[in-house]
Amino acid sequence: MTDLVTYEDLIAANKRKSALLVVLFALFVAAVSMVLGLAIVAMLQPRALAAVDWRQGLLVGAVAAGVSLVIALIGFYRGPEMILHVSRARPIRHEDDPELFNVVEEMAIAAGIPMPKVYVIDDSAPNAFATGRDPQHGIVCITTGLRHKLNREELQGVIAHEIAHIRNYDIRLMMLLAVLVGTVAMLADFYWQVLRYGPRVHRRDGRRDGGGIHPLLFLLAILLALLAPLAAQLIQLAVSREREYLADASAVELTRNPLGLASALAKIDADPDVLEVANQGTAHLFIANPIKKFEARARTIFSSHPPIQERIRRLRMLAG
Repeated sequence: MTDLVTYEDLIAANKRKSALLVVLFALFVAAVSMVLGLAIVAMLQPRALAAVDWRQGLLVGAVAAGVSLVIALIGFYRGPEMILHVSRARPIRHEDDPELFNVVEEMAIAAGIPMPKVYVIDDSAPNAFATGRDPQHGIVCITTGLRHKLNREELQGVIAHEIAHIRNYDIRLMMLLAVLVGTVAMLADFYWQVLRYGPRVHRRDGRRDGGGIHPLLFLLAILLALLAPLAAQLIQLAVSREREYLADASAVELTRNPLGLASALAKIDADPDVLEVANQGTAHLFIANPIKKFEARARTIFSSHPPIQERIRRLRMLAG
């Protein structure tokens, strides 16, 4: 980090890390799908493993990916409405808060995207999130606590961070990752169901009655069914943390004022109020984890957000 002294450096570095993680994730899911698909096919048919067509294994993985894609697309198109409803957010108009709308419009123009819709959550805890399928359907949502507790420069930094998420297509990226995670989870669950209710498998050598699954494949499938869903979720969380860093750096690109966002994050971190409408399903969307106990443990690999103090340090570094 000591060599990264400009927001351009930070943006480029975070984009490279995100791209690398996504590529590795896709390769990981492809390998897991192949192994578990082959294991499932071998266990369900009486032929020996040598006669199993590897394309059948790929077909099983493709079916799981297709089902996950359908589920993710439903969430992609209907998700924003559901999130806003669960968060008890309400839309506001320009005349309701001209200054807020001016800030949102300024940042949208700087980012080169259409003006997003603006929603507000009536809650004293300062926080914000962005949602929407793409820049043409962008939505920025803030709490009344954020609006009242931040000055204009700090508000501008937070809005720029959320606008950056929209411009960077982070919602679309997280949908892709959700498809990959869902594929792994579905295949692992299907494998356990086949192992439990399908043809009986001899635990010693992995061979089943009436046919056979190679013991090495059997053991490898067991290992992947146990560990792959957890590994997939950890990679997804790692990408989420990198996108938060990217949105911070992109916000500085839009505002040219790293201290505004740094000060806003410090206030959000120090504020004792709890966001009542937040839950584990929506917490990853917010600029800071609204569930305080998870934010306090943000240095673990199970966190969707990087530590706020580290984010503040990087922003202050950009200010020299």
